[in-house]
Amino acid sequence: MTKLHSVETELTRFRVRLVAVALVVLLAFGLLAWRLVVLQVVRHDDLARQAETNRTAVMPIVPNRGEILDRHGVVLATSYKTYTLEITPSRTSRPLEETIDAIGQVVEVTARDRRRFRRLQEDSRSFESLPLRMRLSDEEVARFAAQRYRFPGVDIKARLFRTYPLGETGAHAVGYIGRINQREKERIEDSDDAANYRGTDYIGKLGVESSYERVLHGTTGVEQMETSAGGHAVRRLASHPATPGDSVRLSIDIRLQKLVEDLYGERRGALVAIDPQNGEVLALVSKPTFDPNLFVEGIDHESWAELNESIDKPLLNRALRGTYPPGSTYKPFMGLAALETGKRAPGSITIDGGSWTFGGHTFRSGHALGPVDLVRSIVKSSNVYYYQLANEMGVNAIHDFMKPLGFGQASGIDIPGETRGVLPSTEWKRTTYRRPEQQKWYAGETISLGIGQGYNNFTMLQLASATATLAAGGVRHTPHLVKARQDPLTQRFADVPPPPGQNLGYNPAHVALVLRAMVGVTQEGTSRGVFAGAPYLSGGKTGTAQAVTIGQKSRYNASKLAEHQRDHSLYIAFAPADHPRIAVAAIVENAGFGATHAAPLVRRVMDYWLAGLLPSEQDMKAVQQGQATAPIGTPRRVSDLAAPAP
Repeated sequence: MTKLHSVETELTRFRVRLVAVALVVLLAFGLLAWRLVVLQVVRHDDLARQAETNRTAVMPIVPNRGEILDRHGVVLATSYKTYTLEITPSRTSRPLEETIDAIGQVVEVTARDRRRFRRLQEDSRSFESLPLRMRLSDEEVARFAAQRYRFPGVDIKARLFRTYPLGETGAHAVGYIGRINQREKERIEDSDDAANYRGTDYIGKLGVESSYERVLHGTTGVEQMETSAGGHAVRRLASHPATPGDSVRLSIDIRLQKLVEDLYGERRGALVAIDPQNGEVLALVSKPTFDPNLFVEGIDHESWAELNESIDKPLLNRALRGTYPPGSTYKPFMGLAALETGKRAPGSITIDGGSWTFGGHTFRSGHALGPVDLVRSIVKSSNVYYYQLANEMGVNAIHDFMKPLGFGQASGIDIPGETRGVLPSTEWKRTTYRRPEQQKWYAGETISLGIGQGYNNFTMLQLASATATLAAGGVRHTPHLVKARQDPLTQRFADVPPPPGQNLGYNPAHVALVLRAMVGVTQEGTSRGVFAGAPYLSGGKTGTAQAVTIGQKSRYNASKLAEHQRDHSLYIAFAPADHPRIAVAAIVENAGFGATHAAPLVRRVMDYWLAGLLPSEQDMKAVQQGQATAPIGTPRRVSDLAAPAP
């Protein structure tokens, strides 16, 4: 019995174990089946995508950046393909300097290449690929390719490079591109353009390159490649080509631009020429200028220091950001204000005795003109007339009249970086200064505003725009640089419509009187010698503005002042007088009288634009040295001049 009981017990245990094992096996198979369902059904799409990702790689195709052209089709900015040697610092197997030294034994690496690379490294992350050498020759590419195995983290890449064929000419207007910095990268990632900038390393930094970035950049394409286990491309599976950016045609005439830059020579200043009928900017000059090609791949420390620390400030766009007192060029606008506000009638007479005293202070005029009306006050540039006028109008009335003309306001031009300048008012002074005694406006401060001095500080763009508004009969057009866009596929240009003009509502008779007075300046006034023999009739106004304040009891003596403290030379003009097609404002810094330096520049601009004439070599030198009046020598024809050479 005992033995039978043991057998039955063992059989029972066996059956229990068998059932347990069966349950375990069944559970295991159940788990396998459940996992299979999860992998094959629930996560099928996700895993399929992962598998495809491991098998393929999606590569961005960077679009070709659109070109920038002048109004006649001269190329100002373009792109080309070339090979670069690039280093990803985080992937190198030895110290970076040792790697660069070793590379230098295979292909040439100059000291400038090293400086530029270090500057790029400061603004980038270690895992980013940075160019060490650009524009490798075929021989250099082959030589390095044979030694490639020695340099982990170093690659040769085909890149699109931006170049500015005319170098310094028009640099402040055209601008430049540069590598995308961390701040720009974060801004792009937070925007709707993130996908379109995959694979893009460069972005517009200044001028048209910056303001028309989206237009010029184009649309990034994609290429799907099958890859091996080692990550090497095997074959192309699919491709969606990139769409090149639109090219843009500017209103600037680059031959005129270069002419003006050459006429300035080594002098500092700015000149803006505008078509008063539509606001097109014909020339936007800032001197000295700079070579934008230096910035494309990151400027080296030496070149940066030379530009940034120069007392002449070549990186400052004087046309948009340089602010200056307008001097006597302000008088035509003050004259119009007098008529429009009823402070003066056209025939109202003021006695100019050579000075005017207010509150115990004597404001000098330089010379006594006797009785002057509005026309004579502009033609002969009477200070006393405008001292009294400013006093009667008051600072706020002057402010309110000048504001719609664009003084002290952003003009709305289609490139970035514009400065507002200062159009003073009692409110402006209260919000600008901290101490109560500084916030108060004193009546004596208004007097100098009438002759374009005091707190007045405007840009040449504002002065040119206001002159164009006056020349257009009181219709203000927004200054703009881009004239048309070219579709990269059809190659057709489409005009970019300018903003509609704004009629400021001036009395036409008042505007005509001021314009007639400005014509008188070129016929019998301070610029008559400069415009003698011109084949067109123009109107203008000279101006001389203080760079530093000279005490009322002191007399100005340029020879006793440092060069950067001497007066500025200004001139505004329009022509032809009966139907203006060009309006110009120019300043030559620290040069002295407007008729001596600025007016001759403007005469040559108008000769070019209206008569198709270029100054002779002899005349060019005379203008550059500030020793010119009317043109000398035999002028050349613009039609015989080729486009500026790269």
